[in-house]
Amino acid sequence: MLTFLEQFNPVVQTLFGTGFTWFMTAAGASVVFLVKGVNRKLNDGMLGFAAGVMIAASYWSLLAPAIEMSEGGPVPVWVPAVVGFLLGGGFLRLIDKILPHLHLGDPIEKAEGIKTKFGKSTLLILAITLHNIPEGLAVGVAFGAVAAGLDSATLPAAIALAIGIGIQNFPEGLAVSMPLRREGMSRLKSFWYGQLSGAPEPIAGVIGALIVMGSRAILPYALAFAAGAMIFVVAEEVIPEAQNEGNRDIATAGVMIGFAVMMTLDVALG
Repeated sequence: MLTFLEQFNPVVQTLFGTGFTWFMTAAGASVVFLVKGVNRKLNDGMLGFAAGVMIAASYWSLLAPAIEMSEGGPVPVWVPAVVGFLLGGGFLRLIDKILPHLHLGDPIEKAEGIKTKFGKSTLLILAITLHNIPEGLAVGVAFGAVAAGLDSATLPAAIALAIGIGIQNFPEGLAVSMPLRREGMSRLKSFWYGQLSGAPEPIAGVIGALIVMGSRAILPYALAFAAGAMIFVVAEEVIPEAQNEGNRDIATAGVMIGFAVMMTLDVALG
């Protein structure tokens, strides 16, 4: 895989990486064809796993390289990481306030963002779509950073991030298709909208790659920005949803396992 990807520029590499993450979203959504429902404890464990992967990726694949890249720069080493991290969270908060969406498990009366006449199914899809923006951005920034030729930004590390995000996208695809099925949609439509929620990842990925390729100085800020956006999603929705039905121990175990898996991938491949 490494030799194959090396022959392409970072934008194409990003498309391969985010294409894989999108495929994994579709694979998760396809479970709707196989089963009538998913055990709530299993679902909460998978959501916890997704949260653990995102937390680990935020540090190992994004914040740590951002801090390393800032050494010897014009500002204290911690400044780009802190500024980028907070801007990433703030950006997602802004989108969260504007984009109409509904958190999984909530009644339609609790829909957030600008008030619309969208149905519950559409609002659920938009919520997961919101999740996938920072994930795609993170993958794109990681591949774009490779072009800078820095020791802390390597192709294996970017591949590890894409694999980790892809793994945790499986339960996210499932988390869209199953509720839609329960809302009365056909299996085909539930799958279609479930996989479609992963479509923003290649778009956000390419944007992220192009931004960091355009300026080496912005690299540490961009990496930290992606980390802040992902942590916002984890804290705002993924962990609360995983614990919403009282399965806190199972969700916590999922977080620990997900973190360990992503950490292993990053250290082993990166």
